[in-house]
Amino acid sequence: MSFSIAELLAQHSTDKFELHEKHLNNQMVRVLKTIGYDRNYKRAKGQYLYDEHDNEYLDLLSGFGVFAIGRNHPSVISALQETLTLELPNLVQLDVSILSGLLAKELLTTTPDNLDKVFFCNSGTEAVEAAIKFARYTTKRSKIVYCEHGYHGLTMGALSLNGEHIFREGFGPLLPDCVAVPFNDLAALEKALSNKDVAAFIVEPIQGKGVNLPDDSYLPEVERLCKKYGTLFVADEIQTGIGRTGKFWAIEHWNVKPDMICMAKALSGGFVPVGAVAMTHHIMDSVFNRMDRAVVHGSTFSKNNMAMAAGLASLEVIKAENLVENSAKVGEDIIRTLNAMSGKYEFLKEARGKGSMIAIEFNAPKSLSLKAAWVMLETANKGLFCQMITIPLFKEHRILTQVAGHGMNVVKLLPPLILTQKDRDHIIQSFEKTIADTHQVPGSIWDLGKNLASHALKNKKN
Repeated sequence: MSFSIAELLAQHSTDKFELHEKHLNNQMVRVLKTIGYDRNYKRAKGQYLYDEHDNEYLDLLSGFGVFAIGRNHPSVISALQETLTLELPNLVQLDVSILSGLLAKELLTTTPDNLDKVFFCNSGTEAVEAAIKFARYTTKRSKIVYCEHGYHGLTMGALSLNGEHIFREGFGPLLPDCVAVPFNDLAALEKALSNKDVAAFIVEPIQGKGVNLPDDSYLPEVERLCKKYGTLFVADEIQTGIGRTGKFWAIEHWNVKPDMICMAKALSGGFVPVGAVAMTHHIMDSVFNRMDRAVVHGSTFSKNNMAMAAGLASLEVIKAENLVENSAKVGEDIIRTLNAMSGKYEFLKEARGKGSMIAIEFNAPKSLSLKAAWVMLETANKGLFCQMITIPLFKEHRILTQVAGHGMNVVKLLPPLILTQKDRDHIIQSFEKTIADTHQVPGSIWDLGKNLASHALKNKKN
């Protein structure tokens, strides 16, 4: 039998949008075509994507943070190729695997010293589901507290902790006993915990939707309050972890020790889905407390050899190439340089973040002509101004970025941790040119703005 993926790709090189329109989510194709992102990418290397004409694009989205070490890293490819040729027993199920034990051991060298057990799964949302179940079983409580505007995944349990209404709408009823509190509000948190009936408080150290940073006292006080009221403190590091913020774990910025850390995204270098929860032995031993409960929670494909090998190789790359340090250095430089522009450009409010998790926020200007243009966009659809940043960045400068969340004027950068000085310069120059263009009213970029507003108003009517 002759079967070739390369031949399949060659035969269908121009079919991807048609295939998706017929057999998958056609609304995604409509979005891409509407905003002009319908490119035929042919290859990828490191922080770059290449289209059919070999144009190079700097990817500051990195698959929502998955490709922290860049795409198609040769060390991970080599590890996966080697794993495939070894003819290893895989997913025997009534057995335990060497590679999962090694990856767990390696991960626990990076976590706070109170965490000494690991549970593997297939994704970030599965890690959150596990944390919910483990917290409930360990504490014998049902209530879970989470933060407004938080994001923890889209399966039913994780969705019940999702602070963004658009993701929840129409999917209820959701998990009961889930209570939202404002992020960075200790008084609200203590009130929610004070009845001593909360199993866990789950929080992103830095919120992904908007890149919202806590006060320096927030997470240390979260840890103290959780201990005071017998609540497990769960850090969702699915996006912030594994070097993203210039520390291996974002919690290191505040020197806190949660009871569980949820992780995924960058863990396998983007090759094989993998998630995990690091936890105290007390939690692990509480859930798996008897031999007949040895399989009370798990997943068929978790701990598969390919995922574990990819995880081990990715951690080695991060260490060998000093990517955590590079994330901190380049990211801080980008934030500082963009902030220095705020005095020149009325629309630019601030850049913020840590390491390579960066937000650039825009706000209403004071000048009358600029304010009128801003109001026109905001009336059509709140947060539309950012599309006037991201679309020109892509079309004119070949930089792929994203809006940080629904209804907000924040552009978010989640680049690979391997950015160079050349990449940094390209980012700064492209952002400055694009921001400067938005201050020319009328101008070509505002023709784009009018088209965006027209589309938004048309969608509202429909």
